[in-house]
Amino acid sequence: MEDTPKIHKKRLREKQTISQMVALYCADAHAASERFERAFCGEALCSECLVLDEYAIKRTERCRSMDIKTTCEECGNHCYDPAKRESIRAVMRYSGPRMLKKHPIAALRHLAKR
Repeated sequence: MEDTPKIHKKRLREKQTISQMVALYCADAHAASERFERAFCGEALCSECLVLDEYAIKRTERCRSMDIKTTCEECGNHCYDPAKRESIRAVMRYSGPRMLKKHPIAALRHLAKR
């Protein structure tokens, strides 16, 4: 089933936001010399964070609840495997507060969905 234009836009924004969060985490947690890959959002990542970024993008692309959900945390269908869920939680815990400074529009949109 194809997305409506509205859902497509929402899915794209969500992919951009999660990718920005992974990139922000990676920039502060890993040395610049390790970050030679590119995230979905275009920012530099290390190979370990690239795997997480690609996984998060894939999960967002396959989300069946995109039309009704507000955030992944509040979704009844957890589509991340347990190990990746813990990794993405750590990234979100770290990046969430810092998103307001680095990507304020994305952060405010995310907060407004709650």
